[in-house]
Amino acid sequence: MSEDNIMSNISVCSASCGIAEVDEVKLKECADCDLVRYCSDACQIDHKSQHEEDCKKRVAEIRDELLFRQPESSYLGDCPICCLPLPLDESKSSLYSCCSKVICDGCNHANKMREVEASLQNKCPFCREPIPSTDEGFDNQRMKRVEANDPVALRREGVVHYHKGDYIKEFNYHTRAAELGNVEAHYRLAVLYDEGHGVEKDRGKEIYHLEEAAIGGHPDARFNLGCEEEESGNIEKAVKHWIISANLGDDGSIKELMEKFKEGFVSKDDLAAALRAHQAVVDATKSPHREAAEEYYRIEDNSNTEDC
Repeated sequence: MSEDNIMSNISVCSASCGIAEVDEVKLKECADCDLVRYCSDACQIDHKSQHEEDCKKRVAEIRDELLFRQPESSYLGDCPICCLPLPLDESKSSLYSCCSKVICDGCNHANKMREVEASLQNKCPFCREPIPSTDEGFDNQRMKRVEANDPVALRREGVVHYHKGDYIKEFNYHTRAAELGNVEAHYRLAVLYDEGHGVEKDRGKEIYHLEEAAIGGHPDARFNLGCEEEESGNIEKAVKHWIISANLGDDGSIKELMEKFKEGFVSKDDLAAALRAHQAVVDATKSPHREAAEEYYRIEDNSNTEDC
């Protein structure tokens, strides 16, 4: 019998009592790993002492498989209007409180020019909600989204309380946003657990939230994990983290990889591949509209500087 057939037979038998899975008997997998199945809770309890060590090892392997998988894109995703990847530099995009959409400067600028030329009311480029004229109006829009349990709005509310120095409320809002899958909220929770703001310092929870953010495509979280591994002497894992974040467009990771190349920890081929992937990601965020917006804002900034 082949190894595959043996493993197939094992997979449909209870690991404790050996009963086979048939029409009237349905086996369930171990809740933590994918190695064994059981016919009942009692059967699983009986087998716990024999399975515990293998289970922990497999759980760690599964976590590493997930952690070191290259995300398809950064956590920022695409601009919902032009459908091009958003740049990692968040100063080149805007978050709208009415719909919690992040719009790139290119689309913002094009919309603004259209409104000026046609003497139109200033509206959100995505949902067309009128832009409030007061801070109170922006706050009201944001709180409507918070009340709707919008994870982006919850994360934004956490940032508002961070700037107020209310770290307990920041922690609460970021926790809610993270539970709803917001990647940036996981990163900010890692920072809070690291600094002990609004919560007791907790190294384990800091790393957990960094990993969750990294899995979701957060380059800064991934970069920090690489630094953590380097400090622990795990250079191979550090390099893996930096290659993944470099592939997402992170400049800091490219610098670290170049240093490790000089020290002999990164091959020439791996460095070249990371540089190509990094450049490709950066190029993908460029467009004529975004370049026009950048030039417009540059001229505007220079004009403001001269006036001062």
